Amino acid sequence: MVDHLRDHYRASERHACRVLRMGHGTYRYTSHQEPWTELRMRMREIAQALNREGWQVGKYLVCRLYKEEGLALKKRPQRRRKAERNREERFVATVPNQAWSLDFVADQLQDGKRFRALTIIDVCTRESIAIEAGQSLKGEDVVRTLNRLKQERGVPRFLFCDNGSEFTSQAMDLWAYQNGVKIDFSRPGKPTDNAFVESFNGTFRAECLNTCWFASLLEAKHMIEAWRREYNESRPHRSLGERTPSEFASQIAATRELTAT
Repeated sequence: MVDHLRDHYRASERHACRVLRMGHGTYRYTSHQEPWTELRMRMREIAQALNREGWQVGKYLVCRLYKEEGLALKKRPQRRRKAERNREERFVATVPNQAWSLDFVADQLQDGKRFRALTIIDVCTRESIAIEAGQSLKGEDVVRTLNRLKQERGVPRFLFCDNGSEFTSQAMDLWAYQNGVKIDFSRPGKPTDNAFVESFNGTFRAECLNTCWFASLLEAKHMIEAWRREYNESRPHRSLGERTPSEFASQIAATRELTAT
């Protein structure tokens, strides 16, 4: 009726609804009913006809015959995401400087200013090679630290790290290429891929960051460096036969010298 009034009397939609005492929302309502209602009704009619003809069959038999006749839609094979593919076995370091593990830890000064610390450990000896603290550390700062360690210890074969922007930057990629180092990134959501540095970071936070108040970034650097040296020289590890990381590294170096001679 609304359409009739609009077409023959040139009434507006709202005016036609008022004349007919019909809510405008009722007229404009669009059904959200499932579009397959008619198909469902037709399927029920077919099922009832089969029952009347004496075909007493269950839904599982109908589904099987439906598929065998090629009436079912073919499912497209799901593509596995790259992160879900089988990961190559991670390299196992047996001597110092074969593999280093890197990560970041965040903390704050007494005035509330945030700072970050880049932690680097040797996977074989568990030595804390470096802890570089700064207000804002980027890929260039990681490269600068690696170049300093390169002068002191050489370069490793592998770097283990997560997919943070600092480690996936062009500066890091170029440094690794120029020095023949392979970067082995952790899988997303898999911190156990970098378990050694994760364990170290837990100790670093519990024994240093959570027990000290840093008045300035300079003070934080001094106190963190003192803790790093104490960790390497005075902290025996069960995995190292109750030896400190420095003792374990020295024994490996001495053994290699004897073997070489």
